[in-house]
Amino acid sequence: MTNRYPFPIPFGWFCVGYPEDFPVGRPRPLYYWATHPVGWRDEAGEVHVQDAFCPHLGAHLGHGGTVEGCEIRCPFHGWQFDADGNNTLIPYSERLNRKATLRTYPTVERNGLVFAWYHPHAEEPRWEVPVVAELDDPDWTAVGRTEYTIDACWQEMAENAVDAAHFRYVHNTATVPELEEYTTGFPEAVMRSSQKFPTPRGVVEGRIDSHAWGPGISVVNFSGIVDTINLAVTTPVEADRCVVRFNFSVRTMGDDDTTRRVGEAFAAEVDKQVREDMPIWEHKAHLVRPALADTDGPFMKFRKWAAQFYAEPVADERLVYPPPFWPDRVDDAPAKATAAARWTGEAGTGG
Repeated sequence: MTNRYPFPIPFGWFCVGYPEDFPVGRPRPLYYWATHPVGWRDEAGEVHVQDAFCPHLGAHLGHGGTVEGCEIRCPFHGWQFDADGNNTLIPYSERLNRKATLRTYPTVERNGLVFAWYHPHAEEPRWEVPVVAELDDPDWTAVGRTEYTIDACWQEMAENAVDAAHFRYVHNTATVPELEEYTTGFPEAVMRSSQKFPTPRGVVEGRIDSHAWGPGISVVNFSGIVDTINLAVTTPVEADRCVVRFNFSVRTMGDDDTTRRVGEAFAAEVDKQVREDMPIWEHKAHLVRPALADTDGPFMKFRKWAAQFYAEPVADERLVYPPPFWPDRVDDAPAKATAAARWTGEAGTGG
């Protein structure tokens, strides 16, 4: 009973950082998908993600490696590799090693983030990273980012999208969202719901609508209090741990100060709810056959959609997958969970 979940690491497009994380000429060591990639930006401005270990003798290209033009150079013996992972130079030999290649992950910069395509069998991308038009619209303002490292798999967290009832009991809301539509396909899933938001001036009718592209990308639209977009990206670190990044933008409300103040307050409330969710996600067991109420959301429809993104077998040796026991998290699970917030501008942590 060592597996935390029955699920392997899924395939899809995943965020590996922000453009500023990859300055020209400085390789960055990464750790995602239970493997060691390296990210680097060449002198032409393109970002690349490749396996980090030099096929010569295993040096890590992200620790001491350099960028030479549009190639990455190993710190150990000076071997160089191009953006396709091919060996282009062995400085002490006149011959190249054609078998010495780096696995290269398709990479794109879009919507203010850097995405890499991961598939356990190195298959080519099966869909594109969507363009979120509002992020380049002058009528919208970016108000903040939050980032969390969570000891749970992506599917366990994403299941919240169809779980309206938990808002009442985890987040203490007076009402729960009313699910109006849940449509799934490949790779997309669309959820539309109405929501009553309590405010000092009374209840405001609003909406929460989300659009997911595989396990790694979701755009959540909030309306009612202030029109807000959350570009939510989830990246598996290992099968049972993920990095989650939220990127908030709001429709301009007439002046910059009001827009930022209201937008940051709304984003802070979302941040608060994530921190309330974290101890649930990290300490709950995964039940293969949950005992659902007749008014619960479409959990099994969600799980059928999620199953499309596993290229490797899903375990079937048992029906209950409990979490590890973390003694240091017993007294104050939310505080012990690893979480950090990074806000743009002069915003606070939103905690």
